[in-house]
Amino acid sequence: AGVPIAGIAGDQHAALFGQAAFEPGDAKNTYGTGSFVLMNVGDACPEPVEGLLTTVAWLLDTPDGPVATYALEGAIFATGAAIQWLRDGLQIIDAAPELEPLALEGHDTGGVYLVPAFAGLGSPYWDPYARGTIVGLTRGSGRPEIARATIEAMVYQTRDVVDAMTAASGADVQSLRVDGGASVMGLLLQLQADQLGVTVRRPVMQETTALGAAYLAGLAVGVWPSLDAIAEHWELDVEVAPAGDREAADAAYAGWRRAVDRSRDWARA
Repeated sequence: AGVPIAGIAGDQHAALFGQAAFEPGDAKNTYGTGSFVLMNVGDACPEPVEGLLTTVAWLLDTPDGPVATYALEGAIFATGAAIQWLRDGLQIIDAAPELEPLALEGHDTGGVYLVPAFAGLGSPYWDPYARGTIVGLTRGSGRPEIARATIEAMVYQTRDVVDAMTAASGADVQSLRVDGGASVMGLLLQLQADQLGVTVRRPVMQETTALGAAYLAGLAVGVWPSLDAIAEHWELDVEVAPAGDREAADAAYAGWRRAVDRSRDWARA
C-alpha cells in the first residue's frame, strides 16, 4: 500500500555503485573525515586478507536469481580529520580551503612526514596503539611543509590500501575514481596519480552515496534497464594522469613507511 523499498545499501557500498565501478579491478576512494577505498573483485568471494575487509559490494536480482558482487575494503581513519587538526589544533589555517594554497607555497615537504594516527592506524595496519607522528623536521620546516605533508599523508595512506588490495586480489587497479571533500584539491589528485601510477578520475556528481542508492532502486524498478545504462550516466569532471618520476615516487613512499614504523605500537602499555 506504500512506496516500495527497491534498493538498500550501506554508505561506501552505495558510493562504489554510484561511481559505476562495475568491473573487477574498478576502485574508488572517498576522501572524507576518514577515507574508504573499495575495489570490485568480481562474483567470487575472496579469501580473508590480513589488513583488509571482505564484503558483499551489492546483490542484484536477475532472471536466474540473486547475483553477488564482492569487494575488498580498506578503512583509513584520518584524512579530513588531519585537516581539521591543522585548523582547530595547530591553527595554521583558518579554513580547510586554505590548505592547498599553503601547501603550494613550498616546492616539497623538505623531508617532513606527518602520520595522522590520532586514533591508531586503520587498513592495512589495524594498529590501535599507533599515535600521530611528525618526523623529518628541521629549522627550515614551516607551515607550508606541514600543510603539504598532511596532503601527502592522505595519498600515502591510500597507496598503503591499494597496494594491499592488488597483492591480495592479484588484479591491478586500472584507475581510481574519487569523491569526497578533499578531492577538490588538484595537488592531492596529482600526487595520488603519481603514487599509484594510474589515472585518477573525479566525476561531476560527487554525491555518489545518494546516487548509488538511487541507481540500485531505479535498476530494480526499471528506470535503468542495465548496469551499462547506469554507467553511461557517469560523467567525468577531472582526469589526472601520472606525471612524476616513478623512482622518486617510490623513494618518497619508502620514507612514509619509515615514518609509519615510528608511529606504530607507541601507546602500548
